[in-house]
Amino acid sequence: MEPTARQRAALGMICDTFTPGDGAELPSATELGSVDTVFEILRRNPRASERKQLTTLLDLWDSRWIGLLLGNGPRHFSALTPEQRERALLRLGNSRIAVKRTLFQALKQAALLSYNVTPGPGGSNPMWRAIDYPGPPGTLPAAAAPALSVLRPTEPTTLSCDVVVVGSGAGGGTAAAVLAAAGLDVLVLERGSYYDDRDFGNGELDALLRLYAPGPPATEEGQITLVAGSCLGGGTVVNWSTSLPTPEDVRGEWAGLGVPQFATGEYGAALDAVCARLGVNDRHSPLSARDDVLERGATALGWHIDTLPRNVGDACDAGVECGRCPYGCRVGAKQSVTKTWLADAAAHGARFVVDANVRRIIVNNGRAEGVSAVDSQGLPIEVRARAVVVAAGAIQTPALLRRSGLGNKNIGRYLRLHPAAAVFGVFDDPIRPWEGGMQARISRHHRDLDGDGYGVIYETGPIHPGMGVGFMNWRGAAAYRRNLLDLGRSVALGVITRDRDHGSVRVDRQGEPVVSYRLSDRDRDHLHTGIAGAAQILEAAGARRIYSGQQAGPAYEPGGSGSHAEFVAACAAAGYGPGQCAMGALHIMGSARMGGSAEFSATDPDGATWDVNNIVVADGSCFPTASGVNPMVSIEAIAYMNAKRLAARLN
Repeated sequence: MEPTARQRAALGMICDTFTPGDGAELPSATELGSVDTVFEILRRNPRASERKQLTTLLDLWDSRWIGLLLGNGPRHFSALTPEQRERALLRLGNSRIAVKRTLFQALKQAALLSYNVTPGPGGSNPMWRAIDYPGPPGTLPAAAAPALSVLRPTEPTTLSCDVVVVGSGAGGGTAAAVLAAAGLDVLVLERGSYYDDRDFGNGELDALLRLYAPGPPATEEGQITLVAGSCLGGGTVVNWSTSLPTPEDVRGEWAGLGVPQFATGEYGAALDAVCARLGVNDRHSPLSARDDVLERGATALGWHIDTLPRNVGDACDAGVECGRCPYGCRVGAKQSVTKTWLADAAAHGARFVVDANVRRIIVNNGRAEGVSAVDSQGLPIEVRARAVVVAAGAIQTPALLRRSGLGNKNIGRYLRLHPAAAVFGVFDDPIRPWEGGMQARISRHHRDLDGDGYGVIYETGPIHPGMGVGFMNWRGAAAYRRNLLDLGRSVALGVITRDRDHGSVRVDRQGEPVVSYRLSDRDRDHLHTGIAGAAQILEAAGARRIYSGQQAGPAYEPGGSGSHAEFVAACAAAGYGPGQCAMGALHIMGSARMGGSAEFSATDPDGATWDVNNIVVADGSCFPTASGVNPMVSIEAIAYMNAKRLAARLN
């Protein structure tokens, strides 16, 4: 998609309104060149309809009709002063109409993200210098050479194997290792490409374009931003290394839904095997400045606080280098599936094909016979197999099953997202939130709010200028610039909600997934409790200014302007509906859940689909309900268990 001059001009006006610069040190968006970055990111979106929606909006942006929509009367946007343009966007963001608010959020996200990650003409964004952010360190010359060999067909190709695994992340990588160790011929197909230690270090924009999924970028209602890895190794290459087992009460809940092994030694042994292979430990979890705030605040309140175990080795510095790890570990310390399960699979003869977008499972007479894929240029790749393991993630897995003609009504239902929001605390002392161990502490004080195991947990994480946008509001260019310039002294305290209620995944006419999710009243109340609790922790730790990511801008200064009670009331009034509160989903689960009956689950207790029993799901889609903790270890344990059962059947 090549934008027209009209579209480029319209986007330039929008971006310059969000980030006009300061006339001195900070350039405007168009001066920086971030408009090109928006289009570069947009081109990756697989949904043609969403790309078309934006280009149509840009074609109309400077029309009188849009002027009426923005509350400017029949006036062209280009005829407005900068102050009038800002007020117009704020009216859009504060609208009582959800569609207007979500449009604002989409424009805000695109404009701010692109501004914060664009290197600029000189290769270093002036905003980075203003906040003392170091920018991309570059690749590490001493980094180890890539250890895995991958195939990238250059002509139409047909391959055969015993088991084809679709997806190479936490689930697919683990399943591939188990199946290959059982003596089966395994072929892994990955939509992304293979990157390893020597490829990391080129900054946020490079990583977003290469390591993260191109879409869908958000839920259909615009309420929650969706984040997932998309490369060989999947999310385990870019996640925050937190390695928590499935809680005992959650295991019991899952067993009660018709999968008894979750409460037995079989799943316990799978958890143990995963933790052993990943080298999970708490020896590399020293306090970062971020986690020190969480620990200080929780301790002062008398709340629960605990050390987080991580899947990292001795090469991890848990410092400056570790903070960059959401964009790939340059020193090779993170024990991703690339370093562990995929290496094991390769040692047992497994093969890996990258740039392979699987479009359909070939099913004849109730049996899967292989898959059909295309590369990024449309080159066909066909695979013949005795069984298919689907581990494409909880958005792409149900989409693939639907494209392949499977009809179970629960495919795509029961999607859980662990809706996450953040409360920001600004401190007098430097925090440098982009440094330090990615996650080292957790507070479970509000884990069980109603006596049924549902509530919120508190964690921090490394915040870079681009990543931070997803959890921040925009109350005008000056207010946003203030928050950004304070980023080096800020902590974003994450509130992760274990959602009881659920959304869904369906496919559009082109077969691309569409995610529908609205926060239920019960889950909203839990998130609100978490927002209030996060502010308590930050205040107890000494924050001088506290604000939420809600567009209405709730904020207070402890001991100065406002109070915690007033802040909590303002957050409730600001709301948590679409476009009202910045939220993200980093844990995507449950859309092809395991269960004891085809009436309420998409897969059986073996992880096999009810429709076709030699299609086995082995990723976060399998979760019967939300895990309530970072899901990597649970995903790998389920994949380990389901793959063991499949290997026994095939052998």
